[in-house]
Amino acid sequence: MATAETESTKQKETKQKELVVCSHNEWDPLEEVIVGRVSGGAVPPWHVTLQAATPKESWELLKLLSGKPAPDAMVQAAQRDLDQFIHILQSEGITVRRPDPIPQTNPFSTPDWQAESGYNVANPRDGLLVVGEEIIETPMAWRSRYFEVHAYRALLHEYFQAGAQWTAAPKPQLADSLYNEDWELPEKGEPLQFAVNESECCFDAADFARCGRDLFVTRSNATNQFGIEWLRRHLGERYGVHEIKTQSRQPMHIDTTFVPLCPGKVLYSPDFLDPNNVPEILKSWEFLPAPRPVNTMVQMIDLSSTWLSMNVLMLDEKRVVCEASQEPLIEKLTEWGFEPIPCPYANYYVYGGAFHCSTLDIRRRGSLQSYF
Repeated sequence: MATAETESTKQKETKQKELVVCSHNEWDPLEEVIVGRVSGGAVPPWHVTLQAATPKESWELLKLLSGKPAPDAMVQAAQRDLDQFIHILQSEGITVRRPDPIPQTNPFSTPDWQAESGYNVANPRDGLLVVGEEIIETPMAWRSRYFEVHAYRALLHEYFQAGAQWTAAPKPQLADSLYNEDWELPEKGEPLQFAVNESECCFDAADFARCGRDLFVTRSNATNQFGIEWLRRHLGERYGVHEIKTQSRQPMHIDTTFVPLCPGKVLYSPDFLDPNNVPEILKSWEFLPAPRPVNTMVQMIDLSSTWLSMNVLMLDEKRVVCEASQEPLIEKLTEWGFEPIPCPYANYYVYGGAFHCSTLDIRRRGSLQSYF
């Protein structure tokens, strides 16, 4: 005769199977994921938010190519890597969904400003945040990304009709007053400057890492305290939102600084994070220092930190997809008890992301828990 506890467990399992959107952390077994597209993109228009997020060595070239269609050779190389990644996901039994191929190369405007072009739909991790059974559209600070979520609209409609919660954070005006036009790259040891102030609510989903009932966030050149507080109030008392202090001089997204791999273990960048200066709640976790990145610069345009090397995707608590050329990291992950799945992805880096950035996990098999 079944006990009440057994019946409750069965009910939870049945509900889990019925949920079309359900993802509580970065490591539960991955069942369905959205993977971005590289076709139809543009070099992002030059703006202080781009300057504050990209290596100084790339600024002049980015200014020259501002708003122009992405070079064909760049697109084709990234597509080859992307195809291999998608093949790996599908061969592991994961359902792969894609955004609509909406071209980003046309100029557009609002009543307040004009943009030479959009950007791309390569990184769904930025504009959409999945917390449990809810998908949240984020109020991104880049003007070039203002309408990027339109590429995901058909998927959002589908998920909503199937029972998911769908929320849009307050759409920012992105007025001139939001931006610190005098932003300068701080010297090492100088206080951080940010390209956005607190006049409007803005945040990128990729500045958050999910660990069940606790989320971790970095204040960055795309995410301000207004945005962090909006999400904290929106999620309510069921969740805790904790800030990770970054040492990056150009902070942009948490997943090149702090990457939870499984309960109790975090991969971190020794350049960007001091494990002794993290929220008290994390003091019981093991902090695993990522080895120095292998140089994978294969394109003329560099949009990201070299620490994209640690921008991995967990398929479950053991299996982890990582860049094939990052052999020191692969060796360390193996030593730490994980099962690396190498995949060439350096050609994708020019789109400002790697495996974690270029995906949005829609469904992971697991339940909401506290890990602290």
